[in-house]
Amino acid sequence: MIYQKNIYPILFLLLFILVGCESENNNTITSAKNPYAVSVSNAKNDFKDYWYQGKAEITSYDLEQSRYGEIHEGSAVLVFVTEDFSKNKHVKLDNPSAKPSDAIPVLKLNLTRKFNTGVYPYSIMQSTFTPIDVKKHPHTLKVTQSSQEWCGHTFTQLNLGKKGYESQLFSYFETEGDKKTMLNKTWLEDEIWSKIRIAPDQLPQGDFEIIPSTTFARLRHVSLKNEQATASLVEKGNEMQYNLQYKNLDRKLSINFDKSFPHQIISWEETNKSGFGSSAKSLTTKAVRKKSLLLDYWSKHDQADSHYRKELGLD
Repeated sequence: MIYQKNIYPILFLLLFILVGCESENNNTITSAKNPYAVSVSNAKNDFKDYWYQGKAEITSYDLEQSRYGEIHEGSAVLVFVTEDFSKNKHVKLDNPSAKPSDAIPVLKLNLTRKFNTGVYPYSIMQSTFTPIDVKKHPHTLKVTQSSQEWCGHTFTQLNLGKKGYESQLFSYFETEGDKKTMLNKTWLEDEIWSKIRIAPDQLPQGDFEIIPSTTFARLRHVSLKNEQATASLVEKGNEMQYNLQYKNLDRKLSINFDKSFPHQIISWEETNKSGFGSSAKSLTTKAVRKKSLLLDYWSKHDQADSHYRKELGLD
């Protein structure tokens, strides 16, 4: 009896230590809506609780967009949401449970920009599909980008294949036309935003190869290709700043985000040439956060739901 009385406290203490170590070091998370194991650096259960509650994160920004050698005021919106993506078809799965082996959990980003140039408006959107399990799937699977204005519209798509990224461009410009090219598998500038939200400690730093922003390429009317760049991640109080500088391309990108989870993006700046010919000059596009909501926006399509746009400062 003396032996049993003494051993129970010891067993309880050992169990407490083991459980404590497990909860401290285990970065693998699961959820009822996402039955697949996800390895996320430093996220723990916070990632599951935040990103798998059946809502999207919608953040509005005041935008100062460079175009035609001038700065134009407008608005930008970042919409982050998790979904199951088809490994084979590269589309969102309507019924993931029917084909679990084909499902890859991703964090989708829809980034929109709207601004006016003189009498006519611009509407730009890029969608990025980035796997949440960055160890198993280190590269973004797909990027699409479209730009609409009164002259016409363009559409760009990057799909990750075994040999690299297949790039397709559809444009109303004669010199661009409809093109298909292959790009080496590497980092994408367009995926930096999502990597910040998933695993900011694994952002590329130092010297590396990267494919520039699809929006930058379309506004400058240049072909996408693998470029050399250098980057750094700097701590600034409660914020982090990611700085990207291209070596052979006139472009710099700086993104500020919250150091603490869920690492919301506070602001960003893009500096590159704007305008064409002798009138082209270096200008900086800026975006600053206004308002953020967690919202199942796909169910908010009635007139009574329009107040959410006012909350986001979009009206």
